[in-house]
Amino acid sequence: MIPPGAPILTAEAMRAAEDAHFRGVPQLDVMERAGAAIAREAARFATGRDMLVLAGPGNNGGDAFVAARLLKAAGHDVTVAAMGEPQTPAARTMFERWEGATSSLYEARPRPILIDGLFGTGMSRALDRGPRALLADLAKGAEFSLAIDLPSGLETDSGADYGAPRVSATIALAALKPAHLLGAGLEKCGHVLLADIGIPVESAWHSLARPRIEAPGAFDHKYSRGMVAVIENAMPGAARLAAGAAASAGAGYVMLIGTDPASRVDAIVRKSVAAAEDLADALADPRIGVVVVGPGLGRDRRAEGLLKAVLATSHPLVLDGDALSLLGRNAARWLQARTAPSWLTPHGGEFDRLFGEAGGSKIDRTLAAAAEAQATIVHKGADTVIADPRGAVRVAAHASPWLSTAGTGDLLAGLLAARVACGDDALVAAETAVWLHAAAARRAGPAFVADALIGQIPQAVSECL
Repeated sequence: MIPPGAPILTAEAMRAAEDAHFRGVPQLDVMERAGAAIAREAARFATGRDMLVLAGPGNNGGDAFVAARLLKAAGHDVTVAAMGEPQTPAARTMFERWEGATSSLYEARPRPILIDGLFGTGMSRALDRGPRALLADLAKGAEFSLAIDLPSGLETDSGADYGAPRVSATIALAALKPAHLLGAGLEKCGHVLLADIGIPVESAWHSLARPRIEAPGAFDHKYSRGMVAVIENAMPGAARLAAGAAASAGAGYVMLIGTDPASRVDAIVRKSVAAAEDLADALADPRIGVVVVGPGLGRDRRAEGLLKAVLATSHPLVLDGDALSLLGRNAARWLQARTAPSWLTPHGGEFDRLFGEAGGSKIDRTLAAAAEAQATIVHKGADTVIADPRGAVRVAAHASPWLSTAGTGDLLAGLLAARVACGDDALVAAETAVWLHAAAARRAGPAFVADALIGQIPQAVSECL
């Protein structure tokens, strides 16, 4: 659904890239390339059916006029409905190059193929009631609808819905925009296509791509492949899920540490500790590559003591679930004091408890949290956002909705720990864990329980070798 590894640009960053490019290349040439890309995809999906092209007053409308002209020249039955006069020089030129009739938006009637070129990027307010209702009717009456850059009425940087229709496909021009992967955009954009229109783009933000995992070498052993320690407490099943995921994702040695740890997997080592002081001694083992704390930890005094003992170690940490709730708004203070790297894996509610409910897009908020905590954040959800303190972002969209069940977050924490133990870079470890999580769910099919995903993880890993 989303082009993998593609750059993501905000509306402002896209305008800056365009302005820089237009200093050396005529804007009309770029608009012609954009229109050609739109026409190519529209023709591919139309299979000879009649088309209605909607043109807005800005450059998105200019792209629409180019597409309409090229489609008509190729023999397609095309009508154009415009929302007012073109308001930019480039759009005006493309309107003048269109040799067909142009009706008012209010005169438009549904046709089998709809091309939405009304607004695209840059929306900052709700669509007026009249155009919104008309657009909804035209989209509903179409058999296939294609949006240029974004469905009209979708806010570019956050994915907020300002009255956008749900379209069959969206053709992103030059780069993905945050709305293709966030918020309402997940449902409104349909299948997202990416068109190279010749504008160079650079970004520290990218969509998630299939990772590359190195198989163990001939002389690797269980400790060189990485040792993961998982803290078990109030709800031991959650810790067992995390440990099972870590063992299945490449870690060489996994150890459950708790009062009376148990595991259905004999290869997972169990170590008993009576109190936080004993945990500190157990974690003094220098072979430990990463500690997972939080899945099923609980929120009582014992849990607080165990968490403090973990935070006092010099090991890399993956913090999830109850550990995040115990830290609350003090998370940044605790984590800033650590010298070893940390990863936080909050869902939306936990994120708000950690960092507040400030405005901005999910990407903006996750970036700010990563900088504040000096940690890599995996902000979970249908639109999972990964951010590190250096400003890098990876966004994963359209994972299986069947992941919305108890225990799957514990598995993600274990997957992440395995990749950290195996030596992946902080951002790469998070990317790989999120990808493997989604791939295992895809392989498991519908209506699975979290336990079933563990058996799918090795096959997901095999896709990355």
